[in-house]
Amino acid sequence: MPKLIVFIILNLILLNISNISSANENGSNFSCKWENKNETACIEIIGLVPNSSNFTKSGINKITITKKQILESGAVDLIDVLKSVPDINITQSGPKGQQASMFMRGTGSNHTLVMINGIPINDQSTTQGLHDFGVDFIQTIQQIEIYPGSTATNFGTNAIGGAVNIVLTGDYKDSISVATDYMGNYEFSGSKTYIYDESSLNVKIGSVKNETISARGNINDEEDSLNNYSTNINYEKFLSENTRIYSTTYLRKTIAEYDNSNTNQYGYEGDNKMGAIQLGLENQINSKKDNYIFYYNIYDREYDELGTIDTYESEVLGLKYDLSRILNKKLSYGIGSEFKYDWGYFDNNGSYEASTKGHSDNFALYGNLGWNIFENSNISLFSRRDDHKQTGANSTHKINFEKMFNNFNLGISYMNGIRNPTLYEMFGTDNYGYSGNRNLKPEKSNTYEMYSDIFLNEYVNLSLRAFKANIKNNIEYIDNKYQNDLDNIDLNQSGLTNQINIKLKNTSLNFFTSSLSSKKENGASQLRRPDKNYGLNLTKNFKNSIFGHLKFNIKYNHYGKHFDTHSTSFSTIEMDSTDLVDFKISKKFNNGNFYIKLNNALNETYQRPHGFNQEKRTIKFGFKY
Repeated sequence: MPKLIVFIILNLILLNISNISSANENGSNFSCKWENKNETACIEIIGLVPNSSNFTKSGINKITITKKQILESGAVDLIDVLKSVPDINITQSGPKGQQASMFMRGTGSNHTLVMINGIPINDQSTTQGLHDFGVDFIQTIQQIEIYPGSTATNFGTNAIGGAVNIVLTGDYKDSISVATDYMGNYEFSGSKTYIYDESSLNVKIGSVKNETISARGNINDEEDSLNNYSTNINYEKFLSENTRIYSTTYLRKTIAEYDNSNTNQYGYEGDNKMGAIQLGLENQINSKKDNYIFYYNIYDREYDELGTIDTYESEVLGLKYDLSRILNKKLSYGIGSEFKYDWGYFDNNGSYEASTKGHSDNFALYGNLGWNIFENSNISLFSRRDDHKQTGANSTHKINFEKMFNNFNLGISYMNGIRNPTLYEMFGTDNYGYSGNRNLKPEKSNTYEMYSDIFLNEYVNLSLRAFKANIKNNIEYIDNKYQNDLDNIDLNQSGLTNQINIKLKNTSLNFFTSSLSSKKENGASQLRRPDKNYGLNLTKNFKNSIFGHLKFNIKYNHYGKHFDTHSTSFSTIEMDSTDLVDFKISKKFNNGNFYIKLNNALNETYQRPHGFNQEKRTIKFGFKY
């Protein structure tokens, strides 16, 4: 409670600071202005990055995947979108709906922060604090943003490897879409917007049914089913040309069968429910922006294992305020604060019994300064201080320098990050003697990075990015207890990613390669992190003499050789590489779009991780109106 009081007082102070006059405050910064006309309103999606201002944005590594790109790819779930992004490796324990983990830049699966509209949504009832990407589907998602590398100064703790931001906003294009295959599986989505004098209400719904293969055992055994339902409601009202109130509500329910072992394949089902509510007030004109957000997240998960019920619940309540200012043509700054209260509980029954119940809170202050020190040269400084109930006060920082030349830019960054221990690591117990350790310290990281974007001509550009990072104070399970590793030997990661983008009149091509080295303390390679990945995404418009204008899309991804744990002997084994190809061809007519998609066209048979089958070749037919 004292932290909440401090939060309110500081925001009153920050509000007073924000009212100090600055240059060029007249006029609007919106390219879309609200006009009460009987026509579709324009929509502009601006990714909200906390702790950023005008001259610091160039120092933030951000990959944006738009709604158009998501639709062109034919993606069904979040994994379909992320698996072709450099710096990201994903494993999933079976077909769609099964638990999935992401390793960004070679870090652990609990080192990626996941957000909705810039608000963290990592489930506090998980033992390791990781996000399950297997239960998120894209039917109501408007945009996806990926931030490779430590982004602790922007988004807070747990973003050691990076962050993924799911953007949910109103979609002013009413639509209905359905896809199916010969096995009766389907994907459905719909969007409807109601526009009033100075406000709008958008409702989006989605549903997915998938039943293709068995997660474990013989790939032709019983098929593990998935049923997903999602709803997204967005409302906004303009109080004036520059001031609006807004809200986002997201509800998701994913029911998936899973297999406990090769011999126990029936009677296992997970029911994963999640909800998020965000209420905001935003004011923006040319030289300044203020944003207040109240948010509430809730998870309710149940796993039925032959009548034994495991229950996981968590809640997060938070308040946040961001301001950014342009002082003049050379300087910009931002200031913000956030108070967050986490509560979590789970009860795991059966042969392995574990439970936890606890809470924590965190109060953060952060700020940034952007300086256009020379012509086409920016220095960006970021700082954040998190005061956690259990681990105390910890600070993170970032400095970035970028120089623009005629046809390319060159940048260099240093950043650090932290991951606070989870509620289970601090308060949990199990029937093998583990008892929570409240004296744990946060894991900490350091990252050094160089990058360049080279514009060869108006059609071709090349992106290069190299990094080297380390993680210390690693939290490990030793002698029935989670402890910080104190041997002064760090986990080390380094890598190089390249992207070539070619955009012609009727063709766009993206080709990427990724080289990664992720090492344990003994120098051995980390599991499930291949050294080499590469792939491409090609979209081509062409005209056929019979069918007329068509759009063709091909996605190819090479997932390199890597080490994994054998699912029964638990020994370390080497896994072979995989080459996955997806095709999609679509035909647009009037207000409709018909398409055919071929997934896993080469019918690659593989397991990732070992012991868990992945889906075979499938053909889908879809229509959007």
